[in-house]
Amino acid sequence: MTQRICFQLSVRPERLEEYVARHHKVWPEMLEALEASGWHNYSLFLANNGSLIGYLECEDFVAAQAAMAATKVNARWQSEMAEFFVELDGAGPDESMQALPEVFHLD
Repeated sequence: MTQRICFQLSVRPERLEEYVARHHKVWPEMLEALEASGWHNYSLFLANNGSLIGYLECEDFVAAQAAMAATKVNARWQSEMAEFFVELDGAGPDESMQALPEVFHLD
């Protein structure tokens, strides 16, 4: 059964343009790692105030996160991207992703 995962993070408002630019040039090896780790239909949505909403589909979110955490490319990407976020409390962006509860779905 496919899980639909939605999460929210906060991007520093002064870094929005650079954050968007980085996502126009995601490393090919990062894209390959996401696919191989079971991340599908993955999208990020960014509001002008820095509110970032992410959505993905996977078979098992915990397993998909663990598979990405085990890759070298993810460690490099998370290290570079951490500076864009607020309120991470010392964790990386990927470790701060908490799935929001789904309250409605129209199939």
